[in-house]
Amino acid sequence: MFTGLIEEKGAIAALEDLGDSVRLTIRGPLVTSDARHGDSIAVSGVCLTVMAQGADTFAADVMRESLERTSLGDLQVGDEVNLERATKAGARLGGHIVQGHVDGTGRIIDRTPSEHWEVVRVGLPADLAKYLVAKGSVTVDGTSLTVVDVVDGPEPWFSISLIPTTLVETTLGGKAPGDRVNLEVDILAKYVERLLGAAPHRDQHPQGEAHE
Repeated sequence: MFTGLIEEKGAIAALEDLGDSVRLTIRGPLVTSDARHGDSIAVSGVCLTVMAQGADTFAADVMRESLERTSLGDLQVGDEVNLERATKAGARLGGHIVQGHVDGTGRIIDRTPSEHWEVVRVGLPADLAKYLVAKGSVTVDGTSLTVVDVVDGPEPWFSISLIPTTLVETTLGGKAPGDRVNLEVDILAKYVERLLGAAPHRDQHPQGEAHE
């Protein structure tokens, strides 16, 4: 599990095509400092398993399906990525519960800078828009953010406000209109939907219960 608080910006050091997968070698001195084989590290929101590690790099294999369903398939050597190690039990949950399981991708629509922050609009698939609410949480490229507005319709979008720290310390500061980003909606919203869908209707009665 992760919290969506990015620890550092890393960079793709090497990319090896393995046919049905790709092995990424990622430079990240901080997250690699205590990395071991089998550890989980979120790379721009995608939970990957450490297969090997060097002095300041680690390698992870990405399956073809993940490459197609996330923005990791767009990466080239030299590209920056957001990195976060799995959270420790008992640690402060500064962001929100993030699984590292990307639900889909969105695209940056536009950016509106202001004096102290920048408002970014992100288009997203219609089937994900229902999980977003104003003042709720969403993960964008692994970064825990608060939703400002949500607009439904044939081309739904949501907006987020990026503070200076986020603009500088994550890759979101360099994303341009048209760029693809990984999205993970709040897992609590999906659990609520599942539970409501499985709940009995009001006119149903447990077996053996008499009608009044």
